[in-house]
Amino acid sequence: MDLPIFQIDAFTLKNSRSLSGNPAAVVPLSEWLSDDQMQQIAAENNLSETTFFVKQNDDTYHLRWFTPTNEVDLCGHATLATGHVIHQVLDDPRQRLPMTCQSGEIAVDVLSGKTPASYRLEFPVRTAVQVPGKRLLNKVSKILKTTVVELYEARDLIAILENEEAVRCCEPDFAALAELECFALAITAPAEHNRKDFVSRFFAPQQGIDEDPVTGSSFCSLAPLWAARLDKRKLHARQISQRGGDVTLEVRDESVWITGDTYHYLQGVIRLPE
Repeated sequence: MDLPIFQIDAFTLKNSRSLSGNPAAVVPLSEWLSDDQMQQIAAENNLSETTFFVKQNDDTYHLRWFTPTNEVDLCGHATLATGHVIHQVLDDPRQRLPMTCQSGEIAVDVLSGKTPASYRLEFPVRTAVQVPGKRLLNKVSKILKTTVVELYEARDLIAILENEEAVRCCEPDFAALAELECFALAITAPAEHNRKDFVSRFFAPQQGIDEDPVTGSSFCSLAPLWAARLDKRKLHARQISQRGGDVTLEVRDESVWITGDTYHYLQGVIRLPE
C-alpha cells in the first residue's frame, strides 16, 4: 500500500530564509489505518507529530495526531500543516476549513496562499490556574535548574521564569521532568523586545519529545494567561527553541486564534509492507 506524505514547516520565523518552525508530517487517508499502523508510521517519521486525516461526508476533515510514542488529543503546528496541504495540495477552495478531532470542533482559516503561506487556527481556550503553595514550584525549579516565579496548570504545567534569558538558557533535567505528573511543561517570560509580548519553550518527554520546536496547542493556555497579565487580547509570541517560531495570537471569548506561516519542505510516498 502506497500513501502520500507531506512534510510542512509550521509557525516559521518571520522574514527568515532558513528552515525554521516545527516540521509536521501530514498523511491524507481515504479510510483509517489501524491505530498500530499510524503509531508505527509516526515512530518511523520521528517528528514531533504526524497528522492523519480523513474527509467526512459533510466535507469536514477528521484529524488524528501521533507523536513517536503515542496519540495526542490536540496539536497546533500539525493542524496548521494540515490546513496547508488541504488548501494548497488538495485544492480545497474554502477560506475556512472545518475540522474535528478528539478535542471537538476546530478550524483553519486561509489568510494567504502565497509564499510564505499564512493560516489561522481556531482552538479552544484552556484556562490556566495558579498552583498553590511552594512544594511543586520548588520541585519544578530544581528540575529546570532555575528560579520559577509562578507556576500554573492547565493541560500543561506553565512555569513563569524571571526573564527571556532564563527561558533561553534553561537546561532541564529531562529524566526528572519525565517523572512529573503532567502532560508537558511550558516555560515562559516577558519578551525583551517590543516586537514580541512573550517568549516560551515547551518540554514533553512524557510524549516522546524532549523539546518541541513550536507548540501551537500550548498557546491555548499561554495566550489567555499573558492576555490577562498584559491586559491585551492581541499578542505576538516567539517560541525560542533551537529552530524558533513566530506566532500571532488573539484571545476571543471561548477560543484562541493562533496564526502562523508555513513552508512546504518535502513530499513523498509511504510504502507500507503487504
